Amino acid sequence: MFDLDKWQEIFATIQKNKLRTILTGFSVAWGIFMLVVLLGSGVGLENGVKKQFEGDATNSISLYQGQTSMPYQGMQSGRPVQFTNEDFDRTRELVKQADHISARTGIKGTGIIAYKNQYGSFDIACVHPGTQYIEETDILEGRFVNETDIKDKNKVTAISTIVRDEIFKGKKPLGEFVKVSGVPFKVVGVFKDKNDRDNRRIYLPISTAQMIFNGSNKIYTVAFTTGDMTAEESVKTEELLRASFAKRHKFNVEDKRAIWIQNNLQNFVRMLGLFAGIRMFVWIIGIGTIIAGIVGVSNIMIIVVKERTKEIGVRKAIGATPGSIVGLILLESVLITGVAGYIGLVLGVGLLELMAPQFSSPDSYFLNPSADFRIAIGATILLIIAGTLAGLIPARKAAKIRPIEALRDE
Repeated sequence: MFDLDKWQEIFATIQKNKLRTILTGFSVAWGIFMLVVLLGSGVGLENGVKKQFEGDATNSISLYQGQTSMPYQGMQSGRPVQFTNEDFDRTRELVKQADHISARTGIKGTGIIAYKNQYGSFDIACVHPGTQYIEETDILEGRFVNETDIKDKNKVTAISTIVRDEIFKGKKPLGEFVKVSGVPFKVVGVFKDKNDRDNRRIYLPISTAQMIFNGSNKIYTVAFTTGDMTAEESVKTEELLRASFAKRHKFNVEDKRAIWIQNNLQNFVRMLGLFAGIRMFVWIIGIGTIIAGIVGVSNIMIIVVKERTKEIGVRKAIGATPGSIVGLILLESVLITGVAGYIGLVLGVGLLELMAPQFSSPDSYFLNPSADFRIAIGATILLIIAGTLAGLIPARKAAKIRPIEALRDE
């Protein structure tokens, strides 16, 4: 039940010691403010780094051809390593857990795409169907390159929204033919990539491109998604593939420059672990700062108890229970801590809201700092605990006051 007299008494006590209460509350507000700002900044950093992973599946591994840096079996260093279709086939055989896999190659020339009298220069990627999932492209119209296109060497293409807008000028592209380096390809799909730099691109079936433009079986990269592999299993898969490529292309298996392997799964897991550590570190700093505020609130409550010793003695003499005395002191402590902490929470969230528009560029490594609902709930719970702890010692001290000793107190 709401006790008006108790609240009037609490506010009267605070009114008597305004400066002391404000200074003590400031330490609590500052602790919560710093905790919220640091946690929100950590969210901004995490958002920015995660954004850099959006161009590719976070559980993908990519292999890139390089150049040997060590002599091997009488052969000098500096030899280029050229991938072929055999490398793609062998990788598919070795990595049973891969759910999507693709090789990639390019074509010679300037990359001119033409539709009637409209022209544009775009990136031309010749791939397998697995690229749709490895690159995380969204199909907006039609479809992507499929296995039938690979098998039958169909002259089809999936184009990005930017290509569609620049050369079709509002006309529906599906079923139309574009010329790629002078060769007509039927548009079967329109896609949008999460990574802006990949939106000036078209995709062709790799088998068709090899037959028409290169007349060979050369490829540039092999990539696949790892399915339900763990990070540790992905590292073992790296070692297995490096040994396989080293045997086929005759280079030292310890030569890291002969082929480059990008393990997004391992990198992503490391990143998540890093940010978990950062969050823990921030909470430790924030809680340490708040503890300083708790000590301040506890000290002021001890002083309040000492100043009101005689009053507390009178209360107990006329029948006040120790529980009611403890409740009064704890309530005052939670009120001071809660109000001060809430001010710090609001100021921290407000600062993050002001910062967010300044860090909204998708290319930034610090993106949209914010305090989410979990942070607010966590801070609120922390405030309640802090207020209770701050009042616990003085409340117990007040509860132990004996009426006869209190009445003798000068």
